[in-house]
Amino acid sequence: MPDEAKPAAAPFAATVLTLYPEMFPGPLGVSLAGRALERGDWTMETVQIRDFATDKHRTVDDTPAGGGAGMVLKADVLGAAIDHARAAQPDAPVLAMTPRGRSITQARIRELVAGPGVTILCGRFEGFDERIFEARDVEEVSLADVVLSGGEPAALAILDACIRLLPGVMGAASSGTEESFEEGLLEYPQYTRPQMWEGRTIPEVLRSGDHAKVAAWRKAASETDTRLRRPDLWERHSDARVQSASGERHEQKGTDQ
Repeated sequence: MPDEAKPAAAPFAATVLTLYPEMFPGPLGVSLAGRALERGDWTMETVQIRDFATDKHRTVDDTPAGGGAGMVLKADVLGAAIDHARAAQPDAPVLAMTPRGRSITQARIRELVAGPGVTILCGRFEGFDERIFEARDVEEVSLADVVLSGGEPAALAILDACIRLLPGVMGAASSGTEESFEEGLLEYPQYTRPQMWEGRTIPEVLRSGDHAKVAAWRKAASETDTRLRRPDLWERHSDARVQSASGERHEQKGTDQ
């Protein structure tokens, strides 16, 4: 019997729980992400959090316990919305956008891309009732050390980071690897024509045609920029290199015995 054709892999599925579903797909509906959406490389569903309120006013927030300014999203409404999304996509991780969360990394983005998709919960007002994180398996995530008016812009950014890494979305395969954060460093400086602009020229090594020298220049520039601009990244990168070299030496010593 002829071999049966393997079923096509399911597209990367993005679900967003939000009070403003009209914000999506937004910028994800144009350019590379938009074309990928049209092709069916990924899918998007928005879920209106307010649909899970149980009172006649469809209330989703209340005043903070203990007093204070602003309003807090209610745990019962959030729990019902999360349960709805998880029933439809049980294997997808649920991320809650909050400045109290751990900063998202490129490594975490790649982990998400390797899975079936992601569900993102967008906060508003003063944030979430803390009990939602005790009662549900939800990952608290921050985009950066800034405070936004809501989680929707951060969700768009995270989804964009995921979608561009899906197979076939970017033209060149190397486009997704030779970039800032992929190797724990900032990307090297880029140049293009014209060769001379306002008295400034493209570095000679990049015009040499010597690929080895170009690669060495880019590596050195990447390390220098990271050390000067992002000492936090440089410290982690340096620690990783020390640990890697130590492990390699230990392995070599073991094989010599």
